[in-house]
Amino acid sequence: MTRASGAADHARTDPMPPDTMPPVTVLDGGLSTALEQQGIAVGGALWTARLLADEPERIARAHRAFFEAGAGIATTATYQASERGFLAAGFDGAEARALIARGVAIACDVRDELAPARPGLRVAASVGPYGTVLGDGSEYRGRYGVSAAALRDFHGPRLEALAAAGPDLLAVETIPDLDEAAVLAELLDDLGVPAWFSYSVRGGETCAGQPLADAYAALAGCRVLVAAGVNCSDEADVLGAVQVAVSATGLPAVAYPNRGGHWDSVTKTWSTAHPFDLDMVDAWIEAGARFVGGCCGFGPDDIRALARRVNGVDTSLSVP
Repeated sequence: MTRASGAADHARTDPMPPDTMPPVTVLDGGLSTALEQQGIAVGGALWTARLLADEPERIARAHRAFFEAGAGIATTATYQASERGFLAAGFDGAEARALIARGVAIACDVRDELAPARPGLRVAASVGPYGTVLGDGSEYRGRYGVSAAALRDFHGPRLEALAAAGPDLLAVETIPDLDEAAVLAELLDDLGVPAWFSYSVRGGETCAGQPLADAYAALAGCRVLVAAGVNCSDEADVLGAVQVAVSATGLPAVAYPNRGGHWDSVTKTWSTAHPFDLDMVDAWIEAGARFVGGCCGFGPDDIRALARRVNGVDTSLSVP
C-alpha cells in the first residue's frame, strides 16, 4: 500500500510523459454480458450480485473466460453488492458481508488457478455508485438528494469489507457525481488500498452535469489512486475524458466504455449496442490511458480482439 501511494504521489507531482508511461494493461469486459452469454438472466435489484449467493460458479466461469481472452485484470461481481442491498433482499448482515467477500474470493481463485500460464494477473474489487442500491437508473444521473454523511455510511462499510477480502486493488467505477466522488476519495485515502477511479460521463460533463475538469480535480489529492478515467460511457466521449483526467490528476488513465445503447432501469438491460471501433483505442493510449477494457456489452471475444490490438499479438489462452 505504501508503494502504491508513493507511486500515485510521484505521478501527481511529476506527471510522466506518454513515452515513459508503463505498458497498457487490458481489463475485462462487462461481467453481466459474459453471464448473459452463458444464458443467465441478470435483472433484479441485486443484478449480477445475486449470483454470489445462487450460482457463484457462473461468475467464476465469466472471470475465467475474460482472463483466457487476454485480460490482465478481473473486476469482481460486487458492483451491485452492498450490505443495504443484501438486507433488502432478505439476507442478514453477516450473510451480506460474507457475500461481498465471496465476490473477491471467486475472482482471486480463478486468478490463482491461471497464474502458472498467465503470471501477473490481478483482481480489482468493483465499487459501484450509491445509485445502484436505488435500482432506478440514478447511477447514471447522480444528484441523489442525500447528504455526504449518508454517502459515507453507505460506502464506508462496503469498502472495508472489500479491502479485507484481499483484492489487488479497488475499481471505483461508474461514479456519476462529483459530490459522491469527493466522499469516496476521502474514504479511499483513509482505507489506504490502491484503486482506480472512473466516472460515467456525457460529453464534457459527468452524468450529473458537472464539468469534467472540476470532477477530476477533486481526485487530484487522493494519494492511493493509480489511475483515473471513464467507464460505462459512450466510446465517443472517452478521449476527451482521458485527456482531462490525465491533465487534472497527473495519473495514467483508465478507459472502458460501454457498447452504446440505452439502459432500461426497469428491466436492467441495454438496448441493442453498436459495433466497437478499435481504432479509437490508439488515441486513448496516446492520450495516457494505461488501463483499457470494456464495460456493458463487451464479452470475452471483444476483449480478445482488444488485447490483440493493444499487444500486437494474440495473448489469449488455450485452456481445455
